[in-house]
Amino acid sequence: MRPLGQMFAVIPAVTSSLLMERSKLLLPLAGATVVDRILSTLEHPAVTNRYVVVNHTDIALQSEVTRHTGTLVVSDGDPADMRASVSLALDAIQREFAPSDDDGWLLAPAEYPALDGSLIEELMHCWHQAEPAILVPRFGARRGHPTLFRWKFAREVARIPVGRGLNWLLREYASDVTEVIVDNDSAIAVLETDEDYAGMQAKWEESLAR
Repeated sequence: MRPLGQMFAVIPAVTSSLLMERSKLLLPLAGATVVDRILSTLEHPAVTNRYVVVNHTDIALQSEVTRHTGTLVVSDGDPADMRASVSLALDAIQREFAPSDDDGWLLAPAEYPALDGSLIEELMHCWHQAEPAILVPRFGARRGHPTLFRWKFAREVARIPVGRGLNWLLREYASDVTEVIVDNDSAIAVLETDEDYAGMQAKWEESLAR
């Protein structure tokens, strides 16, 4: 088993999407904002630092990230896609920490605010016990987030073809991927629509009523 290394959370939060005419990452959810929820969940002993990529014009979101002690990576313009956002964070981590190839980075898009501590704990346990190169949670038939990579794959992000997402890495390096079957549907619960938001709120209220 490898010695415990550094793990850096990369949280792309550049979004122009609005729900209920508000920035979806600043909506209230489970007693906090959406972005606070994911930052809190990733405040794990195994996570060295949490890097949040935010648009330079989104001052309110920048303030929210700073308030919750996330490390801001502010884009000069609008990143073309998630790959560009992730590259900004990885470059910032490389400059500050110069990770080794066996350190890790964890991709957790901000649109997954339902992620919970038990899922993170399960993934971290597998990361340190099984020593995978790439670790992906699977719930039912679907892969989800967060996805964990050894740091060496940070250099491969620049090779992703234009118009392709981070899933390209999982296809290109399929033999390096380890799946963890989880019974926690927060791994696939993405916040994209008003209906998604209403469903997450209802689930939270139901859990409080138990």
